[in-house]
Amino acid sequence: MMTIIIFYGQLIGMRSPAKANLLQTELPLGRPRRLRGIRKGEATRQSILRHAARAIREAGPEQVGVADVMRAAGLTHGGFYAHFPSKDALVAGAIEGMFAEGAARFAAVTGAATGKAALKAWIQSYLSPDHRDNRAGGCAVAALNTEASRLEPVARAAFEAGLRGIAARFVRHLSPPLPPEEAEAAAWSLMAELSGTLALARVIADPKLSNRILEAGRDAAMRRLDALLP
Repeated sequence: MMTIIIFYGQLIGMRSPAKANLLQTELPLGRPRRLRGIRKGEATRQSILRHAARAIREAGPEQVGVADVMRAAGLTHGGFYAHFPSKDALVAGAIEGMFAEGAARFAAVTGAATGKAALKAWIQSYLSPDHRDNRAGGCAVAALNTEASRLEPVARAAFEAGLRGIAARFVRHLSPPLPPEEAEAAAWSLMAELSGTLALARVIADPKLSNRILEAGRDAAMRRLDALLP
């Protein structure tokens, strides 16, 4: 339709301002369609990433198949490459999304709290039975720490960036009063302690023992914070 109007205007020699305005109003008609297409494409991509993240948490990146992820998202295998150049890119994007979800949970749990109060609230939530049992939607570190070193470079870089983001959040609540270098060291150590405790609690089949591991980990982390931030 737009092409015909433009050609017709050129053919009969439209020169008046009113007719020129007609052409200008016809040209943008395709833009809303393009914007809707872009939004739909991004929504589809995010859906694929969410299903991939769930599968990666549950089974590990090596066990995740592109066809299975696309099927879970309600899409055909052939549409995958319209959104991702490779499976490695999918895994990297899913890992980025997992860490973004973790950052949002941290903000929701800690709220307006700062310093020791914020970190204690996070420890209480992180080392909880609910989080332990939520393998498909839980922490990326606990889910992938044993496999991260074997990830392809692009996915491993996404994992490392996520770890650095967690450390930076912890540091913001540790320094001050701790000096920056001491706060950074404490942040990495606390991250390892929490994710290791969660991973261990998930391995144990006996629910009572698993709960005791979570409780012991919470108590130890809380005492450590009290010593670091009197």
